[in-house]
Amino acid sequence: MKRVLLFLATNLAIMVVLSIILSILGVSSRSYAGMLTIAAVFGFGGSFISLYISKWMAKKSTGAYVIEQPRNETEHWLVSTVAEQAQKAGIKMPEVAIYDSPEINAFATGPSKNDSLVAVSSGLLAGMSQSEAEAVLAHEVSHVANGDMVTLTLIQGVVNTFVIFISKVLANIVDGFLNGDEESEGFSWTYMIFDIIFQILFGFLASMIVAYFSRKREYAADKGAAELVGAHKMKAALERLRSNQESKLEGSMTAFGIASGKSVVDLFASHPPLEQRISALS
Repeated sequence: MKRVLLFLATNLAIMVVLSIILSILGVSSRSYAGMLTIAAVFGFGGSFISLYISKWMAKKSTGAYVIEQPRNETEHWLVSTVAEQAQKAGIKMPEVAIYDSPEINAFATGPSKNDSLVAVSSGLLAGMSQSEAEAVLAHEVSHVANGDMVTLTLIQGVVNTFVIFISKVLANIVDGFLNGDEESEGFSWTYMIFDIIFQILFGFLASMIVAYFSRKREYAADKGAAELVGAHKMKAALERLRSNQESKLEGSMTAFGIASGKSVVDLFASHPPLEQRISALS
């Protein structure tokens, strides 16, 4: 609940700030030029602000502890392993963190290749062998080295812009059809309601596009990890995740994927099925 509330509060704050900026600039919300401006500002602006504060958000939402001075052998191994992989991948040393969670999980985030965070759960450290955990770290480091955070932010920004613009155009057409010209230049409940409806509808459909590119980036990160530590270690880590999902986390997202079968749900999954990822490394 804490993570959800923080996410909603942050996005609400971003929307308020951007709305104030547009109001000060006197951008008309009902002209096509104004709609496109609003769509671009909210679409790209929101995405890049979220990217910029992604490390802070991740730390706050997960309660992650950043390892500045290793306190034990495990922390020393984590820092030295990430440092070695980062050097091989040609990126600046990421911050390394641990967060408390029973799930086998890990993530990478940050605004750039040279300003990133790699975090692992306590469940991963307890549930994986050192070689499997090494492969997971390599996967996350590969995400950073491939610039996946920025790539997906750009994709999300383009998608958001089109969703917002098309929704506003259609809402304006519906409003004009239902109310004529009487409210075309001012506030209209009809316009606002249909704008929200269209954004929800098109946003839901557009999420398939973002998910498609996200799945492609997962394959690339797997390949990068295989190059850093060996394909056999990456496959072993994926096998461990599959075993864990089947016994405990079926149907929920872990560090690497969602345990889902062949269904329409796969179109919205940000990670490919583990079976396909293991096969791709063969």
